[in-house]
Amino acid sequence: MRIVDMGSPLRLYSSGLEMTVVERSKQRLRIRRLRSHAEFDRLLAIQKEVWKHEDIDLTPTHQFCITSRMGAILLGAFVGEELAGFVYSFPAVFRNKLRQHSHLLAVLPEYQGLGIGKKLKWAQREWALKLGYDLITWTFDPLVARNANLNLHTLGAITRTYWPNFYGMTSSLTHGRSIPTDRFLVEWPIKTSRVEKRRREEFETYDEKSLPRALERDTRRKDVWPGKARRIGEEKIILVEIPPEINAGQMSVASVAAWQASLRRVMRGHFQHGYAAVDFLYGERCFYVLKKLG
Repeated sequence: MRIVDMGSPLRLYSSGLEMTVVERSKQRLRIRRLRSHAEFDRLLAIQKEVWKHEDIDLTPTHQFCITSRMGAILLGAFVGEELAGFVYSFPAVFRNKLRQHSHLLAVLPEYQGLGIGKKLKWAQREWALKLGYDLITWTFDPLVARNANLNLHTLGAITRTYWPNFYGMTSSLTHGRSIPTDRFLVEWPIKTSRVEKRRREEFETYDEKSLPRALERDTRRKDVWPGKARRIGEEKIILVEIPPEINAGQMSVASVAAWQASLRRVMRGHFQHGYAAVDFLYGERCFYVLKKLG
């Protein structure tokens, strides 16, 4: 069993909700393997709560049962007696080598903002290293800035693979049912010094104002709309902007679709010319950091 400090509480505007989060943040967080049918069943409710999935899109209990016996890493984060979140990966073959593929990372809404997702990923890394793995892969939506920040900046993963509409149309309400499920494939080389530095919270810095931009917001418009996508020449480092927030109520479906189409064009084009997304700048304006490899 792994016990970790919850860290600083999330600051919220509602005083009542802030008190609840502060109280939760003072409890000790325990991360351990999940083993029982009862625990696996609880993961269904978490998936529904976090992603609003319909039953057809849930990862079922029977998959957790078999894969946990056959090499999967399935860890739960407990705040007191409450299962607040979990991370799930399973053995997979990528580039002709055995890897772990991380399929699910979920934290209940009332526990988000406390760093639990990050702690689950670092615990997953520890387990994978003990089992002899050197790489963990997973997918995520290129338009979700908070996930990009966790994956590329906090954890030190990279991506150089863009899959259009990878899962087909699903019941997810992340940014509307009519939007294709484009995904990045993430590579997390867990044995590298770069990832170890990120674990120690040692980060690279970039001069955002001086770097060329292959995609950025059209500041002439009042709504959040992408400008013209362009192919940058042979610059070593390039920025690609995405909106800070795309969830329901923040942007129109048309605007999200426009960003997705532009981002798909820019990322696939630059990946084909040897670039990878190696970092993420998170703030009022958000940017992928693309770097020429080799």
